[in-house]
Amino acid sequence: MAEEIVFISVAARTLGMHPQTLRKYERLGLVRPARTVGSMRVYSSEELDRLRLIKRLVDDLGVNLAGVQQLLSVSDVVQRMRPLMHEDVLDRRAGRRQLVREVNRLTRLLEL
Repeated sequence: MAEEIVFISVAARTLGMHPQTLRKYERLGLVRPARTVGSMRVYSSEELDRLRLIKRLVDDLGVNLAGVQQLLSVSDVVQRMRPLMHEDVLDRRAGRRQLVREVNRLTRLLEL
């Protein structure tokens, strides 16, 4: 099953955002849309979900873009940690080392 992708105009309309906002978010590194051979931006369902989260953080919760960047960075680390929390992974030395690296990364992000 092929993953659905949409062009920037469709993504902007679907999300109720201006295409220029999506370009700004890309410049800030908040999203990373793929590019077609002709260099047109295309958004996967994963990127659309990330944009929905950004929109909710900004519009509903009043988080500024610097805060959004921090929250997304923390979220990315947590997402990488989730599969490492399974007992079979924790039983392996490499899994424990990776978990320690992610916890250290999270600690640095949160300045703990």
